[in-house]
Amino acid sequence: MTWNPLTDILFILLAYWLYRTFLEPYPRFVLEEPIDLDDPNAMERIAAVADAAVSRGNSIEVLRDGEAFYPAILDAMRAAQRSINIEVFTFRQGRIANEFAEVLCERAHAGVRVRLLPDGFGAARMAIQRGLLNRLRKAGCEVRFYHPPSLLHLELLNTRTHREIFVIDGEVAFTGGAGVADQWMTRTRRGGPRWRDTMFRIRGPAAAALQGIFVENWMAASGTILTGRREFPEIPPAGSQSCAVINSYARSGASDARIVHHVLLGSAKRKITIASPYFLPDPSVCEQLETAAARGVEVMVVTTGKKTDHALTRAGSRRLYGRLLAAGVRIYEYQRSMYHVKVLAVDDRWVVFGTANFDNRSLAIDDQVCVVADESAIVVRLQEDLRRDLKHSREITLEEWKRRPLLERVHAQLSRMLERQQ
Repeated sequence: MTWNPLTDILFILLAYWLYRTFLEPYPRFVLEEPIDLDDPNAMERIAAVADAAVSRGNSIEVLRDGEAFYPAILDAMRAAQRSINIEVFTFRQGRIANEFAEVLCERAHAGVRVRLLPDGFGAARMAIQRGLLNRLRKAGCEVRFYHPPSLLHLELLNTRTHREIFVIDGEVAFTGGAGVADQWMTRTRRGGPRWRDTMFRIRGPAAAALQGIFVENWMAASGTILTGRREFPEIPPAGSQSCAVINSYARSGASDARIVHHVLLGSAKRKITIASPYFLPDPSVCEQLETAAARGVEVMVVTTGKKTDHALTRAGSRRLYGRLLAAGVRIYEYQRSMYHVKVLAVDDRWVVFGTANFDNRSLAIDDQVCVVADESAIVVRLQEDLRRDLKHSREITLEEWKRRPLLERVHAQLSRMLERQQ
């Protein structure tokens, strides 16, 4: 047998990639010291640590479910005079996508600059089927795909944009858990009930920060740096709320989304509420939650139940319940439908919302956007929504978890091999 050094080199490289991707131990993250969240300067400190700026004079509104947020986004786009910029993970053919396309095409015909940046994987069907894509481009909309699959750029294949950003005229923005697909408004592709989700409408200077995040990935996809008045007009104050917009992307297993979550979890004094569809915390986050519960903080998690779009991820999530339940964390599973809300609330005043889940992909791999606000009124509204959700949720007990069936345990071990990619 002839020795081929090239084969050996390729095998070594493949083995190294598999190890780094699936088997390498998680890096451990420890908060040096907590931030006093009651300090008037706490927002500035959190923003500085997360490489962000504090934005003042904003209005932030909570929009519950597709029946509220899709009409709000569509109405804002219909009123656009200068620009519409959209970056989404999901843009899927269907009733909602057609409604969006109709408005985007009409506005493009009216002279509004329309740019759409779907993820190359999350919106792959749009790129392949091309009917919707051709319709948009024919109307004058600019469409680029973020990191489309390519043999020439395999190093980009695993890094996706998971952001859901809609910015209209540079003055009003929407972000949260929803992309553009029927599952948030009518029913899923398999006929299941529509997803439970929350979006946020932001008016004021913070909209410019979200615009800037869009501009970064638009530059990567198109080569064009957007700087004009269409995108960045002078924005007067729209309210009294302060926030920090976090532009999160992976670097050496860390991200600014991870920093923000660790700081708030480690600094909580009274209460932590987590809403996440894919609750798969790594060891460092689990330690933060256990430590918080040990110091008397009330810790509650609401996540999706059996009606999930990622059964293997849910199995991996449930594998971790035991240690958290034993530490005093209360865990609820939403029963009505897929639960896609992405919110962290701390001490009834601090809130983080946006696109990040409590999993490794969100905190260490994909591009995300998070908004941090010190605003009790937002938390009060979110807690009202949470109380409604809990009426359709089931609390999981440690005794029940210990009795989980053998098949679930097998699925959990299979999920464990892919945990870093979930």
